[in-house]
Amino acid sequence: MLKSLLKRNTSNQEEQMMETIGQSAGQIWEYLHANGEVSLSKMRKDLDLAGNFAEMGLGWLAREDKIEMFRNGSHTKVKLK
Repeated sequence: MLKSLLKRNTSNQEEQMMETIGQSAGQIWEYLHANGEVSLSKMRKDLDLAGNFAEMGLGWLAREDKIEMFRNGSHTKVKLK
């Protein structure tokens, strides 16, 4: 029974994590839609997403082929496709 409870709890935590990543991706998409091409550092600062949810949200959008990321000098820029 304990194993079953632990497994269920882990599953709930994973679902919550995926939901938060999806919400972060949505916030990033909305931000890029409103602001166009921006530096990664500016986007992180403006959105102030907790932990590394900015990177995870960007990964989500990249996996869905929704963004382009590129280097411009010493800055990484990101924009919607």
